[in-house]
Amino acid sequence: MRAGNLGVPTRSEWLNGVMAPGSRIGIDPFLFSSDAAEELKEAISQKNHELVYLYDINLVDEIWKESRPKPPNKHVRVHDMKYAGVDVSSKLSSLRSELTNAGSSAIVISMLDEIAWLLNLRGSDIPHSPVMYAYLIVEIDGAKLFIDEAKINSDVMHYLKNAGIELRPYESILSEIESLAEKGACLWLDTSSVSAAIVNTYKCACDKYFGTAGTVNKKNTEALNGTDGTSCGPSYVYRSSPISLAKAVKNEAELEGMRNSHLRDAAALAQFWTWLEEEISNGVILTEVDVADKLLEFRSKQNGFVDTSFDTISASGANGAIIHYKPEPNSCSIVDAEKLFLLDSGAQFIDGTTDITRTVHFGEPSSWQKECFTRVLQGHIALDQAIFPENYPGFVLDAFARSSLWKIGLDYRHGTGHGVGAALNVHEGPQSISFRFGNMTPLLKGMVVSNEPGYYEDHAFGIRIENLLYVKEVSTPNRFGGLDYLGFEKLTYVPIQTKLIDLSIVSATEIDWLNDYHKQVWEKVSPLLDGPAQQWLWNNTRPLIKH
Repeated sequence: MRAGNLGVPTRSEWLNGVMAPGSRIGIDPFLFSSDAAEELKEAISQKNHELVYLYDINLVDEIWKESRPKPPNKHVRVHDMKYAGVDVSSKLSSLRSELTNAGSSAIVISMLDEIAWLLNLRGSDIPHSPVMYAYLIVEIDGAKLFIDEAKINSDVMHYLKNAGIELRPYESILSEIESLAEKGACLWLDTSSVSAAIVNTYKCACDKYFGTAGTVNKKNTEALNGTDGTSCGPSYVYRSSPISLAKAVKNEAELEGMRNSHLRDAAALAQFWTWLEEEISNGVILTEVDVADKLLEFRSKQNGFVDTSFDTISASGANGAIIHYKPEPNSCSIVDAEKLFLLDSGAQFIDGTTDITRTVHFGEPSSWQKECFTRVLQGHIALDQAIFPENYPGFVLDAFARSSLWKIGLDYRHGTGHGVGAALNVHEGPQSISFRFGNMTPLLKGMVVSNEPGYYEDHAFGIRIENLLYVKEVSTPNRFGGLDYLGFEKLTYVPIQTKLIDLSIVSATEIDWLNDYHKQVWEKVSPLLDGPAQQWLWNNTRPLIKH
């Protein structure tokens, strides 16, 4: 059942439909955020169902037993200051100021990319994302990292000790949460990301402390402090994590790493496209998986390459219309020279994270394919050139990318842009550019976002053109309302195939944009190439002339 699709029930609707009223429904509270568990609890209560937290026993693990893979135990590494830009003690002291301002004395962090960013550590516990399984508790006077100690070598141990961070076993998180309550802490909880297990354990410990209900402190601190500022027992503050936004706004060192890694990525892609076009023109039979594997081979030769940043979407013809298509060796298609080919891929480098989509045709595209591609490109250009007042949320810009498609009654069913981490997760919040207008996070200077409009025709083809951008200040002749105005700078420098452009519908300004982009691609990337790949780059960055 594909959640969110028309006619598909939500989990709670399904449970309410199939279970006899008054049932007891179990969940593993470590695998649900507190918000998700509360929402489920509320929804199933309509049929008098009870939600049961199974803390000590996950029923899947019970039957999986010995055949369950062991948890990953690769070493954690320190993320070099030249890429991080800000040291761990500065990050911790900023966080502690936020805690003090919110009237809280401790925060529990369970988002893995937030822990990695805050401590300037990177790991390899999860494919495509350089993070490690851990929890982190930061108090005003100390910090504890809950992690399997086998992952910490002596260098990292020394590094953490110098930063004032104590190590604790990963499994001991709940007992530490209980002792925070016993100490009378005011705990900052982001219930959208912290597990139901942690939030519920803390609430129960507060109840135990008071013998009644714990006090919730949403905004004011009177409830928790006596007149002399001493704590009157444990309490909690519900607020979104302050690290999410701090991590999203990249500093100059992070942006520099992103710029550099994108150029090395562009060089690998130029080598790859040179190879692929040659193979196809020689009639070599290649599957979508062969192509994805070869791309990985080119990327992995670049300095500082760590991993792919997600599973490569290598999609020929109709497969391109499947938004998150993943080719599998036994079922994927042959790359057909007579069909559109969509390639969405990315890399994790030691200094940055990339994510790029290009759509190409190896033969002669139809006039309809050219019109669709051109309208997607027009949306891409419109968003790239957008200038907007500070403090505006991303959804305000979403229509820029759709407008050209809308003019002929076309659209696409995904968001236009997501945040991207600096040598971290390829998808990160809190910002986005999307038609979903619930996300009020403003786009701030230093944020990285993708620009990826598309168009998909079921059972026929898919088109997407994606670059990464970062938000920068723009100097405008006026500053209405005394505001700063913002715009975008590109990170991605890879040619866009010009034979797919319908010149009859593009404006002179759009052609200027493309020619200027290709000029920059040549200037920035050609020094990293030689031989056939450099020739390919030259051929694919020649200016377009509109007759």
